[in-house]
Amino acid sequence: MHEHGLVVARHRRHVTVESPGGKRVLCVAAKRRLLPVVGDEVEWSLAGDGTGTITGIGPRRSTLTRIDSRGRPELIAANLTQLVAVAAPSPAPDWIVIDHYLVAAELGSLAGAVVLNKSDLIDEPPAHLDCYRRAGYAVHSTSTRARGGIAELGAALEAQRSALVGQSGVGKSSLLNALVGDALQSTGELTVKGAQGRHTTTGTILYRLPGGGELVDSPGVRNFAPYIEDPKELQRGFREFVEYLGRCRFDDCRHLAEPQCAVKRAVEEGAICRRRYASYERLYALVASFKARAWT
Repeated sequence: MHEHGLVVARHRRHVTVESPGGKRVLCVAAKRRLLPVVGDEVEWSLAGDGTGTITGIGPRRSTLTRIDSRGRPELIAANLTQLVAVAAPSPAPDWIVIDHYLVAAELGSLAGAVVLNKSDLIDEPPAHLDCYRRAGYAVHSTSTRARGGIAELGAALEAQRSALVGQSGVGKSSLLNALVGDALQSTGELTVKGAQGRHTTTGTILYRLPGGGELVDSPGVRNFAPYIEDPKELQRGFREFVEYLGRCRFDDCRHLAEPQCAVKRAVEEGAICRRRYASYERLYALVASFKARAWT
């Protein structure tokens, strides 16, 4: 008998599927080409030992995909509506990684937001946060120690399936505890035990928020770059570029060394932050290098 369910956790070789009635079962894919991720709506069947087998994956409305070490796409989560990139004063913010996440949001048609966690450690927020506000992103400051900004962030997560992403050490676990509350520990226990008390390493996991909405937590990363097949698509990943596209001298302008580039002129005039533009240059070079490697 086939059932439908939602993938709520991704482990090394298994996933946990939740049925509409709330039953959770540790499952494997029936075929190697089936690669379910958190957020997938799947068809599965129950085996005799209490585990399940996934036989199909429903259409994906959105995907979060990164470049792996070999330049290939690596799917992280599906059917998200929002990406929330977390930074903190310690470790020092890597704005390049934050920009990469926001590019993934833009190209994936997801809402994007930035959170400065551990805000109690500094007197003034980093000036670079203003670049994100000017670009139209919601920016939140939170402190789990002082409970500052938690309610406001929780309200921004309502009615959304958000992914909480960021470098290791920025305090995502503390944010999860503050946002999910008492449900956090019970959700984790149900997920990692699986069938017949079997323990398995957990990677990405989906939590339900008390005020509504779902929060997908992905392990911290040192480097993240969205998978982009064509470097030309990257310009759409920087939302402050959009109003200048089509106004350059050349129709195929890459906004790098070309003369009379509207985007570069906007940078010179201060309409686009130089640090955001520097992120664009670095990511363009990375995507182009992976594409060139694929051709050889």
